[in-house]
Amino acid sequence: MFDLAYRSLLFVPGDRPERFAKAHASGADGVIIDLEDAVAPERKAQARTALADAATRANSVLVRLNAITTHDYRLDREACQGLALAGVLLAKTESPEQIAQLQADGVTAPILPIIETARGYQAIEAIAAAPGVARLVFGTLDFQLDLNIPSDDSDELQYFRAGFVLASRLAGLLAPIDGVTTAIDNADRLNRDIDRGRRLGFGGKLCIHPRQVEAVNSGFGVDDAQIQWAQRVLEAVDESGHHAVAVDGKMVDAPVIERARRILAQSGMGYDR
Repeated sequence: MFDLAYRSLLFVPGDRPERFAKAHASGADGVIIDLEDAVAPERKAQARTALADAATRANSVLVRLNAITTHDYRLDREACQGLALAGVLLAKTESPEQIAQLQADGVTAPILPIIETARGYQAIEAIAAAPGVARLVFGTLDFQLDLNIPSDDSDELQYFRAGFVLASRLAGLLAPIDGVTTAIDNADRLNRDIDRGRRLGFGGKLCIHPRQVEAVNSGFGVDDAQIQWAQRVLEAVDESGHHAVAVDGKMVDAPVIERARRILAQSGMGYDR
């Protein structure tokens, strides 16, 4: 059983197998072999061959397939047959029927639909609730192109990001995965994007370069200060006999207690009292 609680998912072009080992050594929670946008049409066959080799060498390989409406989708799907994939990302997902088609075509791995169009966003709750869907992924660049939204990606997508978080919660999914930051050498921009995604309720982020992974893992993980706060909250609740109590000058109620428990669970520490 694969762990789908990804903080970081790192894309690597499927036709660049010499980069696969570096991607796996980056510390990313998952590596996505990309058969779609990162691969030129004339090199897609090479990418499919490389995918098969990569999937036999590692157990954390995911794949991004071309959109189900394209000719390349059929070839991608055939290349996936028999492979032990950790997940399948379907580009430009627009309906729950496409998820069903993917499964009917023999894909048994967890499905992470990439919502990249207005039509896909309109159906986001139905897509999230479709059997086989593990997490939603926001394909921000194509989404902006489809809706003619400026590409600097500051506040323009706030409304839509909230929709991803809401649809995920309603479907009982893990928090969605945010889109890429294209500014590879701009650490401040990356950190701002990570902070925004986390504050809006996203649980992870797509990466396009290994040097982005550490910041993404840290930003979507829990730090020592959060762990210490959670421990203080739960210890205070226990010592009070589960009566009303204040921690750091703030009252502790049921949602605060649950938040503290989630932080310790995410850190791997847990709390058994």
